[in-house]
Amino acid sequence: APMVASAAAKGTSAPQAATSAAPSDADLAATKCAIGEERFLPGDYFYCLATQNYGQQRYAYAKKFFTEAAGWASKPAQYVLGIMALDGDHQPVNRPLAIAWLALASERPQSDYAAAYKSAYAGATAAERQAAEKLLATMRPTYADAAAAVRAEKRYADGMATLVRLNAGERSYC
Repeated sequence: APMVASAAAKGTSAPQAATSAAPSDADLAATKCAIGEERFLPGDYFYCLATQNYGQQRYAYAKKFFTEAAGWASKPAQYVLGIMALDGDHQPVNRPLAIAWLALASERPQSDYAAAYKSAYAGATAAERQAAEKLLATMRPTYADAAAAVRAEKRYADGMATLVRLNAGERSYC
């Protein structure tokens, strides 16, 4: 699931990426995450940790880090959480939760995840759709772009301001 979202984030459609050779758990486990990245791009950093933990078959940690990344407006993380809930990937199947995550993942214009959301929504019962809407109402304040992207942009600006301040004078930090 993590690599499907990674491919989708790079502009490849998720269904196409799913049919190509997926990386092994060893490939995922070997992922290297830049520790300092968390200060600037926490969504990318926590997504990386989630992918790494997924490859190491530490699924509870992977889910925790995907959820943290989702809170920093990571659409690939939101997509993966949706697919994991939809497929019952190391958790019980939860179609309303899957639809809610996929709705959040696809909220941007020309989203790579819109087709997955539309497909899950179309295959849902009326009760599942209603439950998904209730979940979305509780998830939007934390995970929707209106809150999460603003929070992520502020983190980036604060990190860059700190770097500029640390580089004042004769000091040099990268």
